[in-house]
Amino acid sequence: MKCPYCGHEDSRVMDSRTVEEGIRRRRECLRCGRRFTTYERVLSTSLMVIKKDGRREAFQRDKLLSGIRKACEKRPLPTGAIEGVVDDIEGELHRMGKSEVPSSVVGELVMERLRALDHIAYIRFASVYRQFGDLEDVRREVESLSGNGKPAHAKAQLSLLPEGDLLRAEPLLSMGGRRRRVSRNPKG
Repeated sequence: MKCPYCGHEDSRVMDSRTVEEGIRRRRECLRCGRRFTTYERVLSTSLMVIKKDGRREAFQRDKLLSGIRKACEKRPLPTGAIEGVVDDIEGELHRMGKSEVPSSVVGELVMERLRALDHIAYIRFASVYRQFGDLEDVRREVESLSGNGKPAHAKAQLSLLPEGDLLRAEPLLSMGGRRRRVSRNPKG
């Protein structure tokens, strides 16, 4: 195992622990003395994803992680939440016991996890995954979220707009997002 700090190839294991997805090892570099953590996990048989056009592609954890990170960009999520979602999805795909899964199954698993994790990340991902064509598609998706309450971590977040401002902003959405300039001067 190469040291991430100096690149030296020899390290010693200071501590090993079994974790949910494999083994966590705390290591110390024999050259620079710095410590780092590695994770080992069992590589399952290769999993193929069947794309919409019928092509088959090897499942790529990094590609899944990248897509979810993009949806969660600049969101106040707990440390490790995104990796946890990816671990959960990857584990569920392997538990299905199939060598091939449609990309739609992967997409729905992501949607399910993001819906519970963060509504904004969910809408971001859904807008690309479901290929929203207009504002009405987005509105329907947002309305479907409003009945489910907020994700657990979002309850501690402050609202972006006071409740009264949200009610005043609603007609703007129904007008297709167009704003009219309203003069505050009573003379015109």
